Amino acid sequence: MLTQTTTRVLEPADLDAALAVLESAPVENAFVTARVKAAGLDPWRLGGEMWGWYADGRLRSLCYSGANLVPLCATPEAVRAFADRARRTGRRCSSIVGPAEPTARLWRLLEPGWGPARDVRAHQPLMVADAPSAEIEPDPLVRRVGRHEMDVIMPACVSMFTEEVGVSPMSGDGGLLYQARVAELVGTGRSFARIEDGRVVFKAEIGAATSRACQIQGVWVAPEHRGKGLSETGMAAVLRLALADVAPLVSLYVNDYNAPARAAYRRVGFREVGAFMSVLF
Repeated sequence: MLTQTTTRVLEPADLDAALAVLESAPVENAFVTARVKAAGLDPWRLGGEMWGWYADGRLRSLCYSGANLVPLCATPEAVRAFADRARRTGRRCSSIVGPAEPTARLWRLLEPGWGPARDVRAHQPLMVADAPSAEIEPDPLVRRVGRHEMDVIMPACVSMFTEEVGVSPMSGDGGLLYQARVAELVGTGRSFARIEDGRVVFKAEIGAATSRACQIQGVWVAPEHRGKGLSETGMAAVLRLALADVAPLVSLYVNDYNAPARAAYRRVGFREVGAFMSVLF
C-alpha cells in the first residue's frame, strides 16, 4: 500500500495538530513549542513559517523556517520534503539547528546548494535535570535581573554571544533585535545573574519555557572569574529557581568539545539524554 504524503505551510487552524506533534517531545521541542504557544501559527507573529509534513492525512512532522531552520519530530521522508521546500525558497536562515539525526540529514541534502557553512557543530549533548543539585551548593548571590539593569546585563550578553557564535549580535541592525530579545528575557523574569560592583560575574537565561520543560541558554562567567567554580554554583542556583518557578524539567545543550562545561553540568545534576546539531552560516 502506498502512503500519500504532502507538505504545506501550516495555518492558524492547524494549531492543535501542531501542538500535539510538538508536545510529543517536550524537551527537544521546547524552544519552538514556547514560541508557538505564545504566537500561534501566523507567520507574522511567529517570526517565520511552520511547515507540516502529512502522511495519509495526518500531521506527522514539522519544520520551523525563520531565523533558524528547525526540523521537529522529522522522519527521513519528512526531512527530504523539507529539504525540497527549503531549496525552492532559498536560504533565509542564519542557522539550521535541532535534534542531531534529522538535522544532519537535512544538512546533507542542503549542503550542496547552501554550503559551505561557517561552522558545523555536529554533536551537542542535550542534558536534563529534574531535581536540585545534591552535590553543589547554589550561589546565594545569583538572582533575577531587574528591568532597571539592562545596561548592566547587556555587555555580558554580547560577550557571551560573540564567544559562542563567533560573530557579534550587534552587527547588521546595530543589535536592535538582540537587545529586544534580552529585554524580553529580563522583563519576563528569565534572566539570572550574579552582579558585583555593577559588573556581571555570572549569568544565564531561560531561553524557552513551557509547562513541561524549559531550556537554559547563555551561560557565561566573566573571564577574570573563570576557574573559580562559579559556573557550577551559579548553574545550581539557576536550576533551583527554574524547577521552583518555571517547569518540572530543565534542559540545556552544550558543545561536545567543551569537556569542562559538560563535567560541571553533570556535577550540578544534569544528565545526557540526546544530542542537538547546529549549522551556522
